[in-house]
Amino acid sequence: MQTTQSLLLIDGFNLLSRGYFATAYGKNEEDLPKTSEGLYTNGLRVFFQKLFHLVSSHSISHLAVAWDVKREDSVRRQYFPDYKQTRGELPQALIQQYQTCETLLESMGMKQLVTPPYEADDAIGAISCLWTKQFPGQSCFIYSNDRDLLQLLNEQTTQIIASKKGDQLYTVDHFTADYSIQPNQWIDVKALLGDKSDNIPGCPGVGEKSALPLIQQYGSIERLFDELESLDPSFNRYKKKLVAGQDSSILSKKLATILCDIPELEMTSFEEYLLKLDTINIPAILEPFNIKIKTTTFS
Repeated sequence: MQTTQSLLLIDGFNLLSRGYFATAYGKNEEDLPKTSEGLYTNGLRVFFQKLFHLVSSHSISHLAVAWDVKREDSVRRQYFPDYKQTRGELPQALIQQYQTCETLLESMGMKQLVTPPYEADDAIGAISCLWTKQFPGQSCFIYSNDRDLLQLLNEQTTQIIASKKGDQLYTVDHFTADYSIQPNQWIDVKALLGDKSDNIPGCPGVGEKSALPLIQQYGSIERLFDELESLDPSFNRYKKKLVAGQDSSILSKKLATILCDIPELEMTSFEEYLLKLDTINIPAILEPFNIKIKTTTFS
């Protein structure tokens, strides 16, 4: 085993769906590329090309792809039935590619994480925390454009965020410079802001201009609500909104908190995450899907 080790955790559906929608834009589903057996490939091509590019670029030794459970099966539905209720149905071509992607990853011997009733974010959080405990000083990379995951940043854990200018390695130092709070306080900001995409209510009337400054000053929503009676005068216009939205904010913090203590993952062996790149088998598996991988990835 190599001396320097690094773990890559991929938010599977975040990558696959972004690849799908980026390459399906303006096209009818029936016009999307397929294999000779009629399996759609546009999102898969982006997914695997990016996966192997990341492995090569960051000298990855361990890897896992985390998948979400069905929305109705999420642990968060147990205490908020409306969680993610506003999301629409997924295209059938994308669902098919998700199923194909799982099969392809399994045939390549790559670790996948599905831990009902926990979501992909929770699995990523649990495994990244275990890695930093078991492998101090060794890097953990999280690949996702989901900024909820910023709460997981630390000296070992970096989030790779895609942009038009290329991938950005977003570190804890970037975060503290940008927001002047610690990553775990990102949950408190989200508790006030809410999240429309996940149908997390937040505190109605408290928006981006006030949520971050409130947490910068008070540190957490718990301390904020404890000190509402003596609220800084500069925030007085939000006082009634904070009083009315206290219960909603507390619920929103619970919904936004990534659950890193997952009993099913406590005994994780990172031997299962070791990346073994087969120079013959993997290209052969991807060839029917017209997905070509640079051979330098396997060096």
